[in-house]
Amino acid sequence: MSKRVFPASELIINNDGSCFHLHLKPEQLADKVILVGDPGRVETVASHFDSKECEVSSREFHAITGTYQGKRITVQSTGIGCENIDIVMNELDTLANVDYTTRMEKEEHRSLTIVRIGTCGGLQPFTPTGCFIASVKSIGFDGLLNFYAGRNEVCDLQLEKAFKEHMQWDPVKGAPYVAVADAELINKIAQDDMVRGYTIACGGFYGPQGRQLRAPIADPDQNAKVESFEYEGMKVCNFEMESSALAGMASLLGHRAMTCCMVIANRYTTEMNTEYKNSIDTLIQKVFDRI
Repeated sequence: MSKRVFPASELIINNDGSCFHLHLKPEQLADKVILVGDPGRVETVASHFDSKECEVSSREFHAITGTYQGKRITVQSTGIGCENIDIVMNELDTLANVDYTTRMEKEEHRSLTIVRIGTCGGLQPFTPTGCFIASVKSIGFDGLLNFYAGRNEVCDLQLEKAFKEHMQWDPVKGAPYVAVADAELINKIAQDDMVRGYTIACGGFYGPQGRQLRAPIADPDQNAKVESFEYEGMKVCNFEMESSALAGMASLLGHRAMTCCMVIANRYTTEMNTEYKNSIDTLIQKVFDRI
């Protein structure tokens, strides 16, 4: 099969040879990547490096590549939401698998190992503030993967069906999809000290997560239905905003990816920890040691 050549309007390369949004160059990308949402958290994560190789910033996208105990790692911020994961995953993939000089796909596929470290809202009594959750499968409320061919091949369609029936899903919201994290990577990172479960990646922080302020929400019972859903002995453990796009895009593009989050709010018990930035370093250290 002939390799594709991507025109300038599709693969946008900056004048300095970097990708359009991230401003990274191919040689600056490590095989191991840690994603965080907050650009300010990149420095916190990179403070674990033994040495730093390069640092690049553009808008909400901030990256540092360095080494930790002999491992070359890139830490990249994504900003908030699945739409930003679409940008980050596509551009990381081109950095790995497209020759930026010829704009041609490389002959040999390069697979990245990607771990997202984030924060989330716990949804069960067994997910208190401070605990770590590894997203085995992520239910995407955002609809991103529905725009890509091959979506059904990388999703758990039976879980999708069971979830929609349980939720009495209104099709006006668009079709949720269930993306599957890399099982080997989950075992390597989660080990025996992270809660494993389903995650819902929401297309917003307020209404999509069942928060009602001045604007009424369409389904006031949404969260109660989510909390009671169970499939093959596993429950929905948390809400966050990126895991489904990461797992889904990684599967489509041939990369290994997963999300692990620290619970900073428990929606079930209505508890909130606003000082989480002082304690998330424990999760960061675990990922560095295990990636």
